Amino acid sequence: MSDFVFQSFGKGIKKDVGVKGEAKSKSKTASGNRIRALKWFVAVFAFIFAIEAVVYLIIIPSLQKPTIIWSGERNYNVVDLSKAISPMLNKSWAKFDEIEAAEYLLDVSGIEDAQIVKRFPDKVYINIVEREPVAMTFLSEGGKSVPIQIDKNGVLFTIRSAQSRSESESSSGKIDVSLPLITGLPVDVSSGKMQIPSKYRGLLEQIAAIRNLSQNYFAAISEIHIVTKEYGNYELVLYPVRGRARILIGRQITEEALQYMMVALDVVNSLDPNVAEIDLRYGSVACRTRRSTGDSF
Repeated sequence: MSDFVFQSFGKGIKKDVGVKGEAKSKSKTASGNRIRALKWFVAVFAFIFAIEAVVYLIIIPSLQKPTIIWSGERNYNVVDLSKAISPMLNKSWAKFDEIEAAEYLLDVSGIEDAQIVKRFPDKVYINIVEREPVAMTFLSEGGKSVPIQIDKNGVLFTIRSAQSRSESESSSGKIDVSLPLITGLPVDVSSGKMQIPSKYRGLLEQIAAIRNLSQNYFAAISEIHIVTKEYGNYELVLYPVRGRARILIGRQITEEALQYMMVALDVVNSLDPNVAEIDLRYGSVACRTRRSTGDSF
């Protein structure tokens, strides 16, 4: 009786061990399947990542044309600026040369500077700095007088208005009516750009300083004429908006000189409306009328 019990108990143990071993084997198989699936997933993901990396790092920069993003433009539109760098637009991003593109832009008379930054994989950011006019003049072109602006460095330039979209419109931009008109300026083209000789740069700096004042003195002046003198010197003749007298002021145009001019003009015109010329060059007011060779006050 005792033997039977022992044998039955032993058979139960063997059966239980067999069931556990089979379960463990199935668990190992399932775990192996999950690991293989994970490996396949990682492999597929790595393959897709490799393809995207090749496209992003090689194909797009090497084959795709750059996307140009402009900033800083005020008087130029994007169409005109894109035309200025048109030889660069057919190149891929990788072959887009920032220095060469900047040279094309600086050939545009109204652009003073251009900063170009390439951003991977296909962006090119271009910020332009336009010239700030301080005066204007007129040049003869094709038998017509063309308005030209002048910046503080003496560079003459024309602009195309940002509002102009029609090809039939004038290629020159709208001229700021507050700019003083300068006549008699010689033009130097030896540098490849239209510039005035360096000896007149001080005059432009004086004009720029006066334009920064709160009072618009140049609203009372229709023209600043440069009279060339011997030995490279020059003098200035101002033509006021009101009145027919011209005013000689030497070569310094300052706020004090303009204030003195306005007071002298009012006084002289009240005394004699036929005054043709007022001379303020020597610290006193001298005038010339249309009836006499010269009188002093």
